[in-house]
Amino acid sequence: MQLNPRHVTLHGLLLGRLFRIPDYQRAYAWEEKQRDDLFNDIDEVQRSGQDHFMATVVCLARDKRQIVADEYQAVEVVDGQQRLTTLLILLKAIEKALESDKSDQGKIKREIGELLVKGDDHSLLLLQTNHDSSNVFIDYIRQGRIHADDAIRTAADHNLVMAARECESFVERWKTEPGLITLVTILRNRLSLIYHELFDESTVYRVFEVLNSRGLDVKWIDKVKSQLMALIFIHADSGARADAINEMRVIWKDIYWTLGLRGDLGDEALRFAGTWKSLRRPNRLLSQEDAAASISGAAGAALSTINDSGRWLKSVVEAVDKLDRDVRLRAVTRIVHARFLATAILLRQFSPEVEVKLLSQWERVTFRIFGLAGADTRHKVGDYVRLGYDVITRKPSPEAISAEMTSLGKEYSIKDVLENIDWTECYEGWTEELRYLLFRYDEYLSRKAGERINIGQWNKIWEADPSKSIEHIEPQSLEKEYTNHLGNLTMLPPGVNSSLSDKPPKDKAATYKQCGLRGTMAVADLIESGPWNEDAVLHRAATIEAFVREEWAN
Repeated sequence: MQLNPRHVTLHGLLLGRLFRIPDYQRAYAWEEKQRDDLFNDIDEVQRSGQDHFMATVVCLARDKRQIVADEYQAVEVVDGQQRLTTLLILLKAIEKALESDKSDQGKIKREIGELLVKGDDHSLLLLQTNHDSSNVFIDYIRQGRIHADDAIRTAADHNLVMAARECESFVERWKTEPGLITLVTILRNRLSLIYHELFDESTVYRVFEVLNSRGLDVKWIDKVKSQLMALIFIHADSGARADAINEMRVIWKDIYWTLGLRGDLGDEALRFAGTWKSLRRPNRLLSQEDAAASISGAAGAALSTINDSGRWLKSVVEAVDKLDRDVRLRAVTRIVHARFLATAILLRQFSPEVEVKLLSQWERVTFRIFGLAGADTRHKVGDYVRLGYDVITRKPSPEAISAEMTSLGKEYSIKDVLENIDWTECYEGWTEELRYLLFRYDEYLSRKAGERINIGQWNKIWEADPSKSIEHIEPQSLEKEYTNHLGNLTMLPPGVNSSLSDKPPKDKAATYKQCGLRGTMAVADLIESGPWNEDAVLHRAATIEAFVREEWAN
């Protein structure tokens, strides 16, 4: 494998090239911490006067492109896309800040503009990014326009918007001292990279592995992609290789589109997918590293099994995504081995009626164990993992799965759970569970009233941090002994909740009545029928507990 790495400045890297990030690569994934690290590096160059080596960039050379009289090398970014995307957003922020009517700044402003957007009929960008569903990156680089929050459709869009805002804030600090021209000088000449430009795609994935082994921070799910691509080049004959590679690219395009920026879901899906490929029945989930090895091992040396491994991982990613997007199921627990079993049920593709029935049982048993009884991540690991593994590999009937889930909860009878539960502190450290419990109670009250639950109001509650929607009926500021008791807590949409502040219960009753949430509307009736005191709190808690006893019965 012949490599010709070049040590180049950022200016040297950007000149004469057009960059493209393929759809089968991860979307823009840098967050505030990574951008702050980059800004700090630039600040340090200014303070110390020393050049700064940033990273390695690996690109696959494609074709040549002529724009007017200039010729450009088109390349696909294999590694380094996060840093490159951020630097180009930073250059655009500088271009916006430079003043055209100042001769020195005006010249640099034009140069940056011509670098970022080429002067052909299509206004071709220096970098064509991927998964930019709302043109957030395109609109910023071309027009300097930052999309409003309510126009953001995906997590990837959100991160690009935040990058633009943070870059503009960083540039604002340089306007006076040491000055924007100094900032441009540092970016052009004092930041350097090692650049690999490869011309053989079969080499790309081996280079990725070599660089990865030298400590690059690469996610394991990205390593699996590289490993599967490399296996195709190693084992496929030239006639079948192109179709197999194209299929694998589509698979990974779909995977990354599904995940967006939710890297934790990708990590979870990888562990799940690898565990199901284990040859032996496991007692715990595989680590990401072991799961990656398990998937690559299952891929083997045949094109059919290699692409089957990609399709399998895609199906698991989609199932984990479905579980996470269902606010009700997501709220049951974040215990990973419990989610493994729910994902297995989704993957079996039962009829809608059977799926709903099994997931409802999973929901009841799992919340009883981890939500009400307070079991932690050490509990029931083997039981959940073995059952989740069997659901996929042994394909038991729905009746058999139901019987096994009943067995899961036998040690946690609702009678024992309620005898040991303490309702006096349901706020500190229990907000996620409380929100879910009160949602289910609201659902129950709506059903009793012959109505549908107010999804519009609950969507607002689910979207915010749970503490922003939990309403203390008797205000926290009074510091009563029952302040955080279950009976003194209800739910309101975040804006409504904050507007009530420290008002006494009688002054809140009218708002409660109009909020559209059955559980909170019932509180208004209690307030109007008598004083809101400890007896009222205990009475309401007993009413909710009666619902819990019935809903989470064994």
